[in-house]
Amino acid sequence: MGYAYEELAQYFADTPLRLYGVYRTRLEANRIYGGHVDKPTTKCAVIIALDGEAEFIFDDKERYLLVPGKVLIGGVGRQLEILSGEQGFRYCLAHYLPIDSIQVKANEFIELNGSPAGAAPARQPQDIAVLEAALSPDLLRLVDALIEADSSPDFMNLLEKKSIFYQVVANLLQSERHGQNKESYPVIEDAILYIQAHFMEPITLAALAERYKLKSKYFSHLFTKYTGMGPIDYLIHYRMNKAQEWLQTKQFSVSAVARSVGYVDPYYFSRLFKKYKGIAPSQVVLSSRELER
Repeated sequence: MGYAYEELAQYFADTPLRLYGVYRTRLEANRIYGGHVDKPTTKCAVIIALDGEAEFIFDDKERYLLVPGKVLIGGVGRQLEILSGEQGFRYCLAHYLPIDSIQVKANEFIELNGSPAGAAPARQPQDIAVLEAALSPDLLRLVDALIEADSSPDFMNLLEKKSIFYQVVANLLQSERHGQNKESYPVIEDAILYIQAHFMEPITLAALAERYKLKSKYFSHLFTKYTGMGPIDYLIHYRMNKAQEWLQTKQFSVSAVARSVGYVDPYYFSRLFKKYKGIAPSQVVLSSRELER
């Protein structure tokens, strides 16, 4: 199986996408749909099971049973056969491709016609991820809105379609995150809010763990499982993001920003900032000033 929810969240946050059609479709009961057995899939998909069930078989070896509450993501360039169940299968499907995959297709066309291709082809996202996502009223409302936006030809609605698509993906990944952390997520959500409200204050792992009456190692394990990073690393990332935001206003000195995000020593703050942001804080100020010229 392809990705954990944090990896998927990073993928969708970092990868430019082009959206294609969005459909709400029903497959007849007890049928075999083999349209992609001889012609592999050409696009990635987000498939949300709504009613009934169906087995998705990729490359004649990976088998995934989709029932309401199951979601399949990915799967470009794969052979696919679908076996619908006794009650048929109703689902929502949204097709997308990363922009670099679109460029790869153009490059391959040029190569076939005897011209240099330019950029090296990037690996297409063929891995499959299957998520657990409750069919909540919010998710179903977003699905309806996504389908409605897809039917309109004007660019404002196409922009809205992309916005809603990301909301759908975020809803699915948040549901998967909560499902994998049923017992701990209220604690970790509260810890995240606490860090965001008190990031300018001295915060230690031991103090955070004590707040929730947990051992430090166990609390750190729960936090890392939920967010993909440890609590102190999360705190530092949050502080550096806030620092960058304030530095870009050019209203505060590096020392003042350092104190505002919890660091008395501006030199230590500068080293941390460069480590996490790849640039010295003084350079952020200079870059912002240059943009105004």
